[in-house]
Amino acid sequence: MKKSIWLGATLLGASLFSAPLMAAEEVYTIDSTHTFPSYTYSHFGLSQQQHQFNNVTGTVTVDREAKTATVDVTIDMTSIETGYDVFNEHIQNEDFFHTAEHPTATFVSETVKVKGDEPVSVDGLLTIKGITKPVTLTLSHFVYMDKHPMLEVPAFGANASVQILRSDFDVDKYAPYVSDEVTINIAIEAIQQAEEAAE
Repeated sequence: MKKSIWLGATLLGASLFSAPLMAAEEVYTIDSTHTFPSYTYSHFGLSQQQHQFNNVTGTVTVDREAKTATVDVTIDMTSIETGYDVFNEHIQNEDFFHTAEHPTATFVSETVKVKGDEPVSVDGLLTIKGITKPVTLTLSHFVYMDKHPMLEVPAFGANASVQILRSDFDVDKYAPYVSDEVTINIAIEAIQQAEEAAE
């Protein structure tokens, strides 16, 4: 079903910024059931490991006429899923995310770059463990729909990625044996807030 939805939206040439203008600003709420940041890293050179966060909240505010947008995302760092319960707890200690003092990570956009009618990258500030650094998320996929097939409100989805250094955020235990370089991938879906969609 997801494949047919993606193809349908692509064939229609749907874009968040080329869709008919409605309000000056539209607010989309992140769908936490379909938004999952994950990261991959080299584990002693033996394999590329992947961990995921299961609880993400936030909003995306869009001004179609100006072709601008703002992104505000909060990740619950205690929702880490490594595939191993003991490691889920271990990676939250002081050597890594230290969730007792820093239970969340955030990303707040500064600039959304648009090519034609579609966003291609997002410059912003990433905060992990209380440390904030500028990063650029690169979008590899983007689809906008005037009407979500189930929720019947405007919605969009995207995939983005960025590479960071763990050492920049004081999470570099065991580096370089466990790689300092980490690639963050995020699959995101967001739906227009009901009160706006009804207008």
